[in-house]
Amino acid sequence: LDQYLRDMEEDIADAEVAVAKQLAVAWKFKAQLDDAVALVEKREAQAIEALKNNREDLARRALEDKNINKTKTEEYRLQYENGSSMAEQLRSELKDMKNEYEKLRVKRDTLIARTQAAKAQKEIYEATSGLGKDSTRRNFDRMEDKVLRMEAEAKVAGDLKEKDLDQELESLGKDAEIEKELAALKERLMTKSE
Repeated sequence: LDQYLRDMEEDIADAEVAVAKQLAVAWKFKAQLDDAVALVEKREAQAIEALKNNREDLARRALEDKNINKTKTEEYRLQYENGSSMAEQLRSELKDMKNEYEKLRVKRDTLIARTQAAKAQKEIYEATSGLGKDSTRRNFDRMEDKVLRMEAEAKVAGDLKEKDLDQELESLGKDAEIEKELAALKERLMTKSE
């Protein structure tokens, strides 16, 4: 793909040179056309001026040169139009080449990205398909079981400690009640013995 694009880049560069050369040729004929048109007008004005000055021989030479340049004008106009048309055709072909190149470059980039995505997807599938089969997965499962067991033991130990504390606090309350009853009995006995 890259080599094909490099070849296209070279073709585009060659086409750009060809367009530039063709434009230069067309501009050359345009300049010659403009010069010939100006000379035709100038020779006619000179012929008129020569006649005004009774110089028919000079007027005749001016008109002969005018006709020669008029013929050149038609030739230059034809060459300019052909050159311009050819330059426009080459420009159009160059534009098409550049558009095609850009489409292919984008397609190449897309294909590269798709290839990379497919490779990554394949690697992920291969990696995940191996997870259930190998010892790594089993080791993680064992570790998780061990952690769950330790968490359960810690919870049970915490619950037992809370129960012991609740029982101790309850028994304190009971002891206080018993002490109260005992004190009340003692007082009753004391009041009876008096």
